[in-house]
Amino acid sequence: MLDTLFIGLQKFIEGMGFTTVTGGQVIMILISFVLLYLAISKKFEPLLLLPIGFGMFLANIPFAGLMAHPIGSFGEEGFQAGGLLYYLYMGVKLGIYPPLIFMGVGAMTDFGPLIANPKSILLGAAAQFGIFAVFIGAALLGFSGPEAASIGIIGGADGPTAIYLTSMLAPDLLGPIAVAAYSYMALVPIIQPPIMRALTTKEERNVVMEQLRPVSKKEKIIFPIFVTALVSFILPSAAPLVGMLMLGNLLRESGVTERLSKTAQNELMNIVTIFLGISVGATANAETFLRPETLMIIGLGLVAFSFGTATGVIFGKIMYKVSGGKVNPLIGSAGVSAVPMAARVSQVVGQQENPGNFLLMHAMGPNVAGVIGSAIAAGLLLSIFG
Repeated sequence: MLDTLFIGLQKFIEGMGFTTVTGGQVIMILISFVLLYLAISKKFEPLLLLPIGFGMFLANIPFAGLMAHPIGSFGEEGFQAGGLLYYLYMGVKLGIYPPLIFMGVGAMTDFGPLIANPKSILLGAAAQFGIFAVFIGAALLGFSGPEAASIGIIGGADGPTAIYLTSMLAPDLLGPIAVAAYSYMALVPIIQPPIMRALTTKEERNVVMEQLRPVSKKEKIIFPIFVTALVSFILPSAAPLVGMLMLGNLLRESGVTERLSKTAQNELMNIVTIFLGISVGATANAETFLRPETLMIIGLGLVAFSFGTATGVIFGKIMYKVSGGKVNPLIGSAGVSAVPMAARVSQVVGQQENPGNFLLMHAMGPNVAGVIGSAIAAGLLLSIFG
Protein backbone atom coordinates (compact mmCIF):
# COMPACT_ATOMS: atom_id res chain seq x y z
CA MET A 1 0.00 0.00 0.00
CA LEU A 2 2.75 2.42 1.01
CA ASP A 3 4.78 1.40 -2.03
CA THR A 4 1.85 2.16 -4.33
CA LEU A 5 1.30 5.50 -2.62
CA PHE A 6 5.01 6.32 -2.91
CA ILE A 7 5.11 5.44 -6.63
CA GLY A 8 1.97 7.51 -7.27
CA LEU A 9 3.43 10.46 -5.37
CA GLN A 10 6.69 10.17 -7.32
CA LYS A 11 4.79 10.14 -10.64
CA PHE A 12 2.79 13.17 -9.52
CA ILE A 13 5.97 15.12 -8.68
CA GLU A 14 7.67 14.07 -11.92
CA GLY A 15 4.60 15.21 -13.86
CA MET A 16 4.67 18.73 -12.42
CA GLY A 17 5.71 21.44 -14.84
CA PHE A 18 8.01 23.01 -12.25
CA THR A 19 10.38 20.03 -12.42
CA THR A 20 10.91 20.11 -16.19
CA VAL A 21 10.40 23.72 -17.29
CA THR A 22 13.23 24.92 -19.54
CA GLY A 23 14.91 28.31 -19.70
CA GLY A 24 13.33 28.95 -23.10
CA GLN A 25 9.85 28.24 -21.75
CA VAL A 26 10.43 30.62 -18.83
CA ILE A 27 11.47 33.37 -21.28
CA MET A 28 8.38 32.72 -23.44
CA ILE A 29 6.12 32.88 -20.37
CA LEU A 30 7.71 36.22 -19.42
CA ILE A 31 7.14 37.51 -22.99
CA SER A 32 3.50 36.43 -22.73
CA PHE A 33 3.22 38.43 -19.49
CA VAL A 34 4.59 41.50 -21.33
CA LEU A 35 1.89 41.10 -24.01
CA LEU A 36 -0.77 40.75 -21.31
CA TYR A 37 0.57 43.88 -19.62
CA LEU A 38 0.48 45.85 -22.91
CA ALA A 39 -3.07 44.65 -23.59
CA ILE A 40 -4.49 45.26 -20.11
CA SER A 41 -2.56 48.27 -18.81
CA LYS A 42 -1.65 50.07 -22.05
CA LYS A 43 -4.75 48.96 -24.02
CA PHE A 44 -2.60 48.06 -27.09
CA GLU A 45 -4.99 46.07 -29.34
CA PRO A 46 -6.38 44.30 -26.23
CA LEU A 47 -8.98 42.27 -28.14
CA LEU A 48 -6.18 40.30 -29.82
CA LEU A 49 -3.03 40.84 -27.77
CA LEU A 50 -4.74 39.48 -24.65
CA PRO A 51 -5.78 36.11 -26.16
CA ILE A 52 -2.45 35.92 -28.07
CA GLY A 53 -0.51 36.51 -24.85
CA PHE A 54 -2.56 33.96 -22.91
CA GLY A 55 -2.26 31.41 -25.69
CA MET A 56 1.52 31.89 -25.63
CA PHE A 57 1.45 31.40 -21.84
CA LEU A 58 -0.56 28.17 -22.05
CA ALA A 59 1.56 26.72 -24.88
CA ASN A 60 4.77 27.05 -22.87
CA ILE A 61 3.57 25.26 -19.73
CA PRO A 62 5.34 21.86 -19.66
CA PHE A 63 3.15 18.76 -20.01
CA ALA A 64 -0.06 20.80 -20.51
CA GLY A 65 -0.21 19.39 -24.04
CA LEU A 66 -2.62 21.99 -25.33
CA MET A 67 -1.00 21.93 -28.78
CA ALA A 68 -0.34 18.16 -28.78
CA HIS A 69 -1.09 16.38 -32.05
CA PRO A 70 -3.56 13.44 -31.94
CA ILE A 71 -2.10 9.95 -32.02
CA GLY A 72 -3.68 7.38 -34.32
CA SER A 73 -7.04 7.61 -36.05
CA PHE A 74 -10.36 8.38 -34.37
CA GLY A 75 -12.38 5.23 -33.64
CA GLU A 76 -9.36 2.95 -33.75
CA GLU A 77 -7.73 1.28 -30.77
CA GLY A 78 -5.02 3.38 -29.11
CA PHE A 79 -6.34 6.69 -30.43
CA GLN A 80 -5.38 9.66 -28.29
CA ALA A 81 -7.05 12.99 -28.93
CA GLY A 82 -4.90 16.08 -29.49
CA GLY A 83 -4.83 19.16 -27.29
CA LEU A 84 -7.63 21.73 -27.27
CA LEU A 85 -5.56 24.44 -28.94
CA TYR A 86 -4.39 22.01 -31.65
CA TYR A 87 -7.99 21.70 -32.84
CA LEU A 88 -8.69 25.45 -32.51
CA TYR A 89 -5.52 26.08 -34.55
CA MET A 90 -7.05 24.21 -37.49
CA GLY A 91 -9.13 27.35 -38.13
CA VAL A 92 -5.87 29.25 -38.71
CA LYS A 93 -4.05 26.48 -40.56
CA LEU A 94 -6.95 25.96 -42.96
CA GLY A 95 -7.41 29.69 -43.55
CA ILE A 96 -10.88 29.91 -41.97
CA TYR A 97 -10.60 32.52 -39.21
CA PRO A 98 -9.04 35.50 -41.10
CA PRO A 99 -11.77 35.61 -43.82
CA LEU A 100 -14.45 35.45 -41.09
CA ILE A 101 -12.75 38.36 -39.33
CA PHE A 102 -12.80 40.21 -42.66
CA MET A 103 -16.55 39.61 -42.92
CA GLY A 104 -16.98 41.30 -39.54
CA VAL A 105 -14.75 44.20 -40.63
CA GLY A 106 -16.83 44.59 -43.79
CA ALA A 107 -20.04 44.65 -41.74
CA MET A 108 -18.60 47.44 -39.59
CA THR A 109 -17.10 49.55 -42.38
CA ASP A 110 -18.71 52.34 -44.39
CA PHE A 111 -17.19 52.37 -47.88
CA GLY A 112 -19.00 55.64 -48.65
CA PRO A 113 -15.86 57.87 -48.41
CA LEU A 114 -14.06 55.62 -50.91
CA ILE A 115 -17.05 55.57 -53.30
CA ALA A 116 -17.39 59.37 -53.03
CA ASN A 117 -13.69 59.88 -53.82
CA PRO A 118 -12.45 56.93 -55.92
CA LYS A 119 -9.04 58.60 -56.36
CA SER A 120 -8.28 57.73 -52.74
CA ILE A 121 -7.81 54.10 -53.80
CA LEU A 122 -4.48 55.28 -55.27
CA LEU A 123 -3.37 56.27 -51.78
CA GLY A 124 -4.37 52.85 -50.46
CA ALA A 125 -2.36 51.25 -53.24
CA ALA A 126 0.70 53.48 -52.63
CA ALA A 127 0.80 52.49 -48.97
CA GLN A 128 1.28 48.84 -49.99
CA PHE A 129 4.75 49.58 -51.40
CA GLY A 130 6.20 48.82 -47.97
CA ILE A 131 5.09 45.19 -48.38
CA PHE A 132 7.06 44.69 -51.58
CA ALA A 133 10.09 46.75 -50.51
CA VAL A 134 10.57 44.63 -47.39
CA PHE A 135 9.80 41.46 -49.33
CA ILE A 136 12.86 42.25 -51.47
CA GLY A 137 14.91 43.16 -48.39
CA ALA A 138 13.98 39.95 -46.56
CA ALA A 139 14.85 37.87 -49.63
CA LEU A 140 18.27 39.58 -49.81
CA LEU A 141 18.81 38.74 -46.13
CA GLY A 142 18.40 35.04 -46.89
CA PHE A 143 14.74 34.34 -46.17
CA SER A 144 13.02 32.09 -48.69
CA GLY A 145 10.42 33.56 -51.07
CA PRO A 146 7.38 32.40 -49.02
CA GLU A 147 9.01 33.59 -45.78
CA ALA A 148 9.93 36.99 -47.28
CA ALA A 149 6.36 37.41 -48.56
CA SER A 150 4.97 36.63 -45.10
CA ILE A 151 7.33 39.14 -43.47
CA GLY A 152 6.59 41.86 -46.04
CA ILE A 153 2.81 41.63 -45.50
CA ILE A 154 3.33 43.05 -41.99
CA GLY A 155 3.69 46.40 -43.79
CA GLY A 156 0.00 46.29 -44.65
CA ALA A 157 -0.78 46.79 -40.93
CA ASP A 158 -3.51 44.19 -41.23
CA GLY A 159 -3.31 41.39 -38.66
CA PRO A 160 -5.84 38.95 -40.20
CA THR A 161 -4.21 39.29 -43.64
CA ALA A 162 -0.74 38.72 -42.17
CA ILE A 163 -1.96 35.61 -40.33
CA TYR A 164 -3.81 34.30 -43.39
CA LEU A 165 -0.82 34.63 -45.72
CA THR A 166 1.72 33.33 -43.18
CA SER A 167 -0.42 30.30 -42.29
CA MET A 168 -0.43 29.42 -45.99
CA LEU A 169 3.20 30.19 -46.88
CA ALA A 170 5.36 30.03 -43.74
CA PRO A 171 3.47 28.55 -40.76
CA ASP A 172 6.70 28.23 -38.74
CA LEU A 173 6.91 32.04 -38.64
CA LEU A 174 3.28 32.54 -37.58
CA GLY A 175 4.04 33.39 -33.93
CA PRO A 176 6.58 36.21 -34.46
CA ILE A 177 4.75 37.64 -37.49
CA ALA A 178 1.40 37.75 -35.66
CA VAL A 179 2.98 39.41 -32.62
CA ALA A 180 4.80 41.94 -34.85
CA ALA A 181 1.72 42.71 -36.99
CA TYR A 182 -0.60 43.35 -34.06
CA SER A 183 2.07 45.25 -32.10
CA TYR A 184 2.61 47.68 -34.98
CA MET A 185 -1.16 48.04 -35.48
CA ALA A 186 -1.37 49.06 -31.82
CA LEU A 187 1.54 51.49 -32.24
CA VAL A 188 0.05 53.34 -35.24
CA PRO A 189 -0.51 56.56 -33.19
CA ILE A 190 3.15 56.49 -32.11
CA ILE A 191 4.93 55.39 -35.30
CA GLN A 192 3.05 57.37 -37.96
CA PRO A 193 2.98 61.04 -36.76
CA PRO A 194 6.79 61.65 -36.86
CA ILE A 195 6.94 60.24 -40.41
CA MET A 196 3.94 62.35 -41.49
CA ARG A 197 5.42 65.57 -40.09
CA ALA A 198 8.88 64.87 -41.53
CA LEU A 199 7.52 64.45 -45.07
CA THR A 200 5.04 67.34 -45.17
CA THR A 201 5.23 71.12 -44.88
CA LYS A 202 3.11 73.25 -42.59
CA GLU A 203 1.27 74.59 -45.62
CA GLU A 204 0.41 71.06 -46.81
CA ARG A 205 -0.80 69.97 -43.35
CA ASN A 206 -3.11 73.01 -43.25
CA VAL A 207 -5.04 72.10 -46.41
CA VAL A 208 -8.80 71.99 -45.78
CA MET A 209 -10.44 69.54 -48.19
CA GLU A 210 -13.84 70.00 -49.80
CA GLN A 211 -16.77 68.12 -48.30
CA LEU A 212 -17.40 64.70 -49.89
CA ARG A 213 -20.52 64.25 -52.00
CA PRO A 214 -23.40 62.15 -50.61
CA VAL A 215 -23.35 58.48 -51.69
CA SER A 216 -26.63 56.79 -52.58
CA LYS A 217 -27.79 53.48 -51.15
CA LYS A 218 -27.75 51.96 -54.65
CA GLU A 219 -24.04 52.82 -55.02
CA LYS A 220 -23.27 51.26 -51.63
CA ILE A 221 -25.06 48.03 -52.61
CA ILE A 222 -23.44 47.75 -56.04
CA PHE A 223 -19.93 48.52 -54.74
CA PRO A 224 -19.24 45.26 -52.79
CA ILE A 225 -20.64 43.13 -55.61
CA PHE A 226 -18.60 45.00 -58.23
CA VAL A 227 -15.34 44.85 -56.24
CA THR A 228 -15.77 41.15 -55.48
CA ALA A 229 -16.32 40.34 -59.14
CA LEU A 230 -13.49 42.56 -60.39
CA VAL A 231 -10.85 41.38 -57.87
CA SER A 232 -11.85 37.71 -57.85
CA PHE A 233 -11.82 37.34 -61.62
CA ILE A 234 -8.43 39.08 -61.91
CA LEU A 235 -6.84 37.51 -58.83
CA PRO A 236 -8.83 34.44 -57.64
CA SER A 237 -6.43 33.81 -54.74
CA ALA A 238 -7.62 37.09 -53.14
CA ALA A 239 -11.28 35.98 -53.24
CA PRO A 240 -11.44 34.46 -49.70
CA LEU A 241 -10.41 37.73 -48.02
CA VAL A 242 -11.97 40.25 -50.42
CA GLY A 243 -15.12 38.16 -50.90
CA MET A 244 -15.79 37.85 -47.16
CA LEU A 245 -15.00 41.55 -46.64
CA MET A 246 -17.54 42.51 -49.28
CA LEU A 247 -20.13 39.99 -48.08
CA GLY A 248 -20.01 41.59 -44.64
CA ASN A 249 -20.40 45.02 -46.22
CA LEU A 250 -23.32 43.88 -48.37
CA LEU A 251 -25.05 42.50 -45.25
CA ARG A 252 -24.66 45.98 -43.77
CA GLU A 253 -25.69 48.05 -46.77
CA SER A 254 -28.51 45.92 -48.20
CA GLY A 255 -30.79 46.91 -45.35
CA VAL A 256 -32.59 43.55 -45.39
CA THR A 257 -30.20 41.44 -43.28
CA GLU A 258 -29.82 43.51 -40.15
CA ARG A 259 -29.68 40.45 -37.87
CA LEU A 260 -26.92 38.84 -39.96
CA SER A 261 -24.99 42.10 -40.11
CA LYS A 262 -25.12 42.46 -36.34
CA THR A 263 -24.06 38.84 -35.88
CA ALA A 264 -21.11 39.26 -38.28
CA GLN A 265 -19.83 42.38 -36.54
CA ASN A 266 -20.50 41.24 -32.96
CA GLU A 267 -21.05 37.63 -31.82
CA LEU A 268 -19.35 35.84 -34.73
CA MET A 269 -16.39 38.23 -34.90
CA ASN A 270 -15.88 38.09 -31.14
CA ILE A 271 -15.91 34.27 -31.06
CA VAL A 272 -13.53 34.00 -34.02
CA THR A 273 -11.25 36.65 -32.51
CA ILE A 274 -10.90 34.58 -29.32
CA PHE A 275 -10.15 31.38 -31.26
CA LEU A 276 -7.74 33.18 -33.61
CA GLY A 277 -5.84 34.98 -30.89
CA ILE A 278 -5.37 32.09 -28.48
CA SER A 279 -4.42 29.57 -31.18
CA VAL A 280 -1.95 31.96 -32.88
CA GLY A 281 -0.38 32.71 -29.48
CA ALA A 282 -0.05 28.98 -28.86
CA THR A 283 2.18 28.63 -31.93
CA ALA A 284 4.82 30.80 -30.25
CA ASN A 285 6.79 28.17 -28.38
CA ALA A 286 10.41 28.53 -27.32
CA GLU A 287 11.77 26.41 -30.20
CA THR A 288 10.19 28.52 -32.95
CA PHE A 289 10.18 31.96 -31.30
CA LEU A 290 13.54 32.32 -29.54
CA ARG A 291 15.67 32.55 -32.66
CA PRO A 292 17.70 35.39 -34.23
CA GLU A 293 15.21 35.36 -37.12
CA THR A 294 12.49 36.61 -34.76
CA LEU A 295 14.37 39.86 -34.09
CA MET A 296 14.96 40.25 -37.84
CA ILE A 297 11.24 39.73 -38.52
CA ILE A 298 10.23 42.30 -35.92
CA GLY A 299 12.78 44.79 -37.33
CA LEU A 300 11.75 44.19 -40.93
CA GLY A 301 8.09 44.51 -39.95
CA LEU A 302 8.76 47.97 -38.52
CA VAL A 303 10.58 48.97 -41.73
CA ALA A 304 7.67 47.67 -43.85
CA PHE A 305 5.08 49.56 -41.84
CA SER A 306 7.12 52.80 -41.79
CA PHE A 307 7.87 52.54 -45.51
CA GLY A 308 4.17 51.99 -46.29
CA THR A 309 3.26 55.08 -44.26
CA ALA A 310 5.92 57.13 -46.05
CA THR A 311 4.91 56.06 -49.56
CA GLY A 312 1.27 56.84 -48.75
CA VAL A 313 2.20 60.37 -47.61
CA ILE A 314 4.51 60.90 -50.61
CA PHE A 315 1.74 59.91 -53.01
CA GLY A 316 -0.53 62.28 -51.08
CA LYS A 317 2.00 65.05 -51.81
CA ILE A 318 1.86 64.17 -55.51
CA MET A 319 -1.93 64.43 -55.41
CA TYR A 320 -1.57 67.76 -53.58
CA LYS A 321 0.55 69.11 -56.46
CA VAL A 322 -1.60 67.64 -59.22
CA SER A 323 -4.86 68.89 -57.68
CA GLY A 324 -3.52 72.41 -57.18
CA GLY A 325 -3.38 72.10 -53.39
CA LYS A 326 -6.83 70.58 -52.83
CA VAL A 327 -5.62 67.29 -51.26
CA ASN A 328 -4.09 67.20 -47.78
CA PRO A 329 -1.14 64.74 -47.99
CA LEU A 330 -1.75 63.63 -44.38
CA ILE A 331 -4.61 61.39 -45.54
CA GLY A 332 -2.05 59.30 -47.49
CA SER A 333 -0.73 57.72 -44.27
CA ALA A 334 -4.18 56.18 -43.73
CA GLY A 335 -3.54 53.98 -46.78
CA VAL A 336 -2.20 51.31 -44.43
CA SER A 337 -5.17 49.20 -43.41
CA ALA A 338 -5.37 49.70 -39.65
CA VAL A 339 -9.06 50.68 -39.72
CA PRO A 340 -10.03 53.19 -38.40
CA MET A 341 -7.00 54.01 -36.26
CA ALA A 342 -4.83 55.22 -39.16
CA ALA A 343 -7.62 57.57 -40.33
CA ARG A 344 -7.92 58.95 -36.80
CA VAL A 345 -4.18 59.63 -36.75
CA SER A 346 -4.55 61.71 -39.95
CA GLN A 347 -7.34 63.63 -38.23
CA VAL A 348 -5.28 64.23 -35.06
CA VAL A 349 -2.11 65.36 -36.88
CA GLY A 350 -4.16 67.65 -39.16
CA GLN A 351 -5.95 69.26 -36.21
CA GLN A 352 -2.65 69.90 -34.46
CA GLU A 353 -1.94 72.38 -37.30
CA ASN A 354 -5.50 73.59 -37.76
CA PRO A 355 -8.03 72.73 -35.00
CA GLY A 356 -10.88 73.52 -37.39
CA ASN A 357 -9.76 70.99 -40.02
CA PHE A 358 -11.70 67.69 -40.17
CA LEU A 359 -9.85 65.07 -42.22
CA LEU A 360 -11.41 61.92 -40.75
CA MET A 361 -13.92 61.13 -43.52
CA HIS A 362 -11.38 62.06 -46.22
CA ALA A 363 -8.85 59.70 -44.59
CA MET A 364 -11.39 56.88 -44.36
CA GLY A 365 -11.30 56.59 -48.18
CA PRO A 366 -7.63 55.56 -48.39
CA ASN A 367 -8.00 53.65 -45.12
CA VAL A 368 -10.64 51.24 -46.42
CA ALA A 369 -8.81 51.18 -49.76
CA GLY A 370 -5.81 49.95 -47.76
CA VAL A 371 -7.84 47.02 -46.41
CA ILE A 372 -8.72 45.99 -49.95
CA GLY A 373 -5.17 46.71 -51.13
CA SER A 374 -3.49 44.55 -48.48
CA ALA A 375 -5.88 41.67 -49.25
CA ILE A 376 -5.04 41.98 -52.95
CA ALA A 377 -1.30 42.10 -52.15
CA ALA A 378 -1.71 38.93 -50.06
CA GLY A 379 -3.58 37.26 -52.91
CA LEU A 380 -0.85 38.24 -55.35
CA LEU A 381 1.92 36.84 -53.12
CA LEU A 382 -0.14 33.70 -52.52
CA SER A 383 -0.63 33.17 -56.25
CA ILE A 384 3.15 33.44 -56.76
CA PHE A 385 4.42 31.38 -53.82
CA GLY A 386 1.39 29.33 -52.76
